[in-house]
Amino acid sequence: MFPTVREVLALDPVRNGAPRVVAGERGLDQVVRWVHSSEVPDIATLLRGGELVLSTGIGLPPDDAGLRRFITDLAEVGACGLAVEMGRRYSGRLPAVMVRTADELGFPLVELHRGTPFVLITEAVHSMIIDAQLAELRATEEIHQRFTDLSVEGAGAAEVVAQAAALAGAPVVLENLFRQVLAYDAAGGSAELLLANWEDHSRRVRPAGRTGHDPESGWLVTAVGARGEDWGRLLMRVPAAEARHVILIERAASTLALGRLIRGDEEAQTHRTLLAALLGHTTPVDEVVLRSRALGVHLDRRHLVGIVIRPSLATEAAQALRDSALKGLVGALDESSAGVLLALRSADEEPASLTRFAARLRAIAGDDVVVAVGEGVSTPREARRSLVEASQVASAVRGGGFAGVVRLTDIGLSGLLYLLRDEPRLQTFVERELGSLLAYDARHPREQLLGVLRVYLECGRNKSAAAEHSHLSRPAFYERLARIRKIIGADLDDVSVCLSLHVALLALDALRS
Repeated sequence: MFPTVREVLALDPVRNGAPRVVAGERGLDQVVRWVHSSEVPDIATLLRGGELVLSTGIGLPPDDAGLRRFITDLAEVGACGLAVEMGRRYSGRLPAVMVRTADELGFPLVELHRGTPFVLITEAVHSMIIDAQLAELRATEEIHQRFTDLSVEGAGAAEVVAQAAALAGAPVVLENLFRQVLAYDAAGGSAELLLANWEDHSRRVRPAGRTGHDPESGWLVTAVGARGEDWGRLLMRVPAAEARHVILIERAASTLALGRLIRGDEEAQTHRTLLAALLGHTTPVDEVVLRSRALGVHLDRRHLVGIVIRPSLATEAAQALRDSALKGLVGALDESSAGVLLALRSADEEPASLTRFAARLRAIAGDDVVVAVGEGVSTPREARRSLVEASQVASAVRGGGFAGVVRLTDIGLSGLLYLLRDEPRLQTFVERELGSLLAYDARHPREQLLGVLRVYLECGRNKSAAAEHSHLSRPAFYERLARIRKIIGADLDDVSVCLSLHVALLALDALRS
């Protein structure tokens, strides 16, 4: 917000005075809060710090001791420099005692060798400060507006972090209390370098206070939480904690805290985002692997198993993973199912791990839980295939009866037909086999011959057993079979015909579900 002494010396009104720094060069990067012109020898008592003092030297003490005390007093109250116009009191150069004392204190001492109105210098510097303050106010207003919009829109952690990184032009990382990365933005840099050994690196970043800058690591840090309970930290890598950076990181943190109150656990959100990225190809696999590793779930050099759970029990699945001492990504896939990408050290661990996980999940959520499993894969790029297969198995499971996990080999013909239910050729087959009978039942709703055909086929073409199961007399049942034979134009005593009709009935069930 404020210019440095070095920047003030570069302004045109100052350059017109032919400035020459004669002492205290190491203090040229101090900020100038204000410019004050005075000829009073005890001016230090009127200053508050950060002032650049302008003088013609007329009122300065006449003796060396007084000059030494004058420079020392200015430095001690925090003035950032003294510029003396030559020609009024001093012609060639400033007294050596002033130069020596200023140099010892690192206090910038400047000679102006051409006359220049001090008012022009004052106006230029003050305009510079006011313009910077206005720019700071506009930037602060933009920060508040951006994050207000994100809050209203219900933006996720990744969006908030990305916006903070864009406004700061610096990397930003959101972590939980265990130093696992929930979201990050490398601001155009290398994500791999940013997150390398993140937990160890983060534990060395220990700023003072709730919001503080750690100069050794270069991270500005603030706590993230609400209602008196912190759940994470937001870190921004900047060389110094400027006011706008503090405002930015604290506003981003409050937006994240509000978002958690509205949406729930940010870690669960991150898990769900990564699973969705694998299934939807919305994020490069390498980035998913990197983000998962930062979250504490290693996907590279692991045996990966896709699991889909019905109904959607993401919270319970996460608890079952923890209780079973297993690692993986877990999150809701939709309103009816949750997904897990289990990361095991080897394929040998798969059977026991799946059995342990399924048993623990059912202990938490009850026995009416479907735990569908895809084929295990060895690389993150194949993980989608395992998850998709598990999703298909979960969708194809007809009823319960599975105590452990369900695989593609367990779902049978009904499950296979369910997987193929959107296939036009299957729909054409059902219509060809059963269309005429379905049309007849639509016109004669009291008879429902389709149900008679179903019972006949399920009883293994045993007419007596089928009649008893239908609660019909045998003559009445035989009469209805004859009517069915006439409607569909097929021999119901032919094994191949009955097999085709039975498959068509199973396919019809899949289509109707």
